[in-house]
Amino acid sequence: MGLQDLVARAFDPDGALAHCVDEFNPRSGQTVMAQAVAATMETGGVLVVEAGTGVGKTFAYLVPALLSGERTLLSTATKTLQDQLFGRDIPRLVKALGMPVRTALLKGRSSYLCMHRLNEARHDELAHKVAVQRELARVEIWAQATHAGDLAELTQLDERSPVIPLVTSTRDNCLGARCPQIQNCHVNLARREAMAADVVVINHHLFFADLNIRESGVAELLPTVHSVVFDEAHQLNEIGVQFLGRQLTTHQLDNFGRDLAQEGQKMLLAHAGWSDMLAELARSVMAVRTLCGGGQPSGRIAWQQEQPSGIAVQDWQNVVAALHTALQQTDVVLRSLEELSSELKGLHERASRLMAELDIFSHAVQPGAIRWLEVGATQVRLVQSPLDIADAMRSRVIEPSSSAGSRSSWIFTSATLGHDATMAHFVESCGLQGAQVLQVQSPFDYLAQAALYIPSHMPKPSDAGHSAAVAQVVAQGAAVLGGRTLVLTTTLRAMREIAAALREHFDTHSFVDVLLQGESSKRELTERFIQGAVAGNNGCILVGSASFWEGIDVPGDALQLVVVDKLPFSPPGDPVVEARARQLEASGSNPFHHYHVPQAAIALKQGAGRLIRRETDRGILVVCDVRLTQMGYGRRILAALPAMQRITTQDQFAQALSELTRPSTTGR
Repeated sequence: MGLQDLVARAFDPDGALAHCVDEFNPRSGQTVMAQAVAATMETGGVLVVEAGTGVGKTFAYLVPALLSGERTLLSTATKTLQDQLFGRDIPRLVKALGMPVRTALLKGRSSYLCMHRLNEARHDELAHKVAVQRELARVEIWAQATHAGDLAELTQLDERSPVIPLVTSTRDNCLGARCPQIQNCHVNLARREAMAADVVVINHHLFFADLNIRESGVAELLPTVHSVVFDEAHQLNEIGVQFLGRQLTTHQLDNFGRDLAQEGQKMLLAHAGWSDMLAELARSVMAVRTLCGGGQPSGRIAWQQEQPSGIAVQDWQNVVAALHTALQQTDVVLRSLEELSSELKGLHERASRLMAELDIFSHAVQPGAIRWLEVGATQVRLVQSPLDIADAMRSRVIEPSSSAGSRSSWIFTSATLGHDATMAHFVESCGLQGAQVLQVQSPFDYLAQAALYIPSHMPKPSDAGHSAAVAQVVAQGAAVLGGRTLVLTTTLRAMREIAAALREHFDTHSFVDVLLQGESSKRELTERFIQGAVAGNNGCILVGSASFWEGIDVPGDALQLVVVDKLPFSPPGDPVVEARARQLEASGSNPFHHYHVPQAAIALKQGAGRLIRRETDRGILVVCDVRLTQMGYGRRILAALPAMQRITTQDQFAQALSELTRPSTTGR
């Protein structure tokens, strides 16, 4: 019996899934997708599948992968989905299908406990702080019992904890074969288990990092794999661009200086210039941070000339020269001492790599690449990358497997891959021309479950009072619903303004709490938001920007209103966006119609997907941007959204809100 037949039987109303998975319901779209995946796995080739929310795409690719009996690599955009696949979905299906499948989870080294770094952590200056000592003690206790060493097991450890960099390794500070804890290395254990497994779950960051620097073990794994599935594939291009380029960060330099200082204290090195060397390195890094961050807006800054925009040539040359001198001095000192210990040898290698990276940014940008300066709250990044991943995917991933005569299959899937039937934007940016393309519509009845409201009374998005007007719409809806509202903004500034206005409206004595991105972790905010729908708790409004447009799954009545402040066009002035626009203009295309509008349509579709997550959900999507109805391109963007009821007046909006507070009489 062929794979397609096996898959069809598994998804049959009386099949294995129906008997063993409690919430399984046969869905025609899910079966169609599963059959297409199975066919591709049997014959080889490339399949691109957009599976609308509710299709059940995870089972649609996992079942064929498990039944194929072939080695499969699964890649996701987030560690959250990675953990879900490995810890929940795959075990359930393995049990339901009765397949003797070996599975493995492989993450980047920063996700695993490093026993050597843990032993050294108490010597770090940060470890003198009481809060850090408390968390470090928790890690030390857990370290004695863990097998995998995956920090995700420590659910009480905040993802932003300062302890994490103390107890994990990086490519820079890993001692490799020279490490005294090599036999207890959790990273090496994870790689060995991955090489022995039938199904390996990784993430896109790891995939592209390994494609670029061959450091994580995926390069050795890939030639042995029959099928590769990329879930959340809509993020592939942006993630790939970050990792296929080169970068140098002040964070890397700070860590290097900190490790130098710690090594000097521990070894009690008598080198006469050691303290001066550290001081000079620290000064040169601070000079880079001051020059690049002082007076510059946060975000990406264009870099088309020898120096980044807004920085004088001489000033840039001076700080680069000073940093190069400091690194060179450090390199000389470490070369003379590297035989004393593995740590010093590793530090010497790091100094050499940092000098090599700095050298790249000391010369003109390479043809076909884009360079920019990224200024954040805590670090400055110098980045050079390709404009997209198309060439890398064709020349280093897809074509090598095809030329080898294998039947390798490549599956790319997401709930949102395009704004048209061909998904041309995604296909071209990922170099997948010629791939089979399939769109599977969501099984949800959006006309019955959801309504779309575009307030005609809203000021234009460029108006100074726009955020205040958005807050008024949100306040109206949240007051009726008792919270249950997610606000998605296109900028951090708008996010803060809307949240401030809502907090002023719903004061501390109100029944509605306003949650703001950045004030807690994404996971904590989501959990608090869901708890806000429980009787006896204050309802919640969650206000978030870019990271909340996807990856938020709040089914049921806990979320009934999603408000988008503006159409999510790419930020003006972004050097990557501008470079892609110039590339389109050079080829005779219109950047606005061929890039900006498709991107905005895809992003809006992704944000709108937060509203309806189950067949029983009901809700309202509000887009506070009159351009959707007043501009010609608005129709193109609207066409990307599911067909929903249309609300056109404030009275209709009030009526729709009122209906959401009453139990459904239609089973929804």
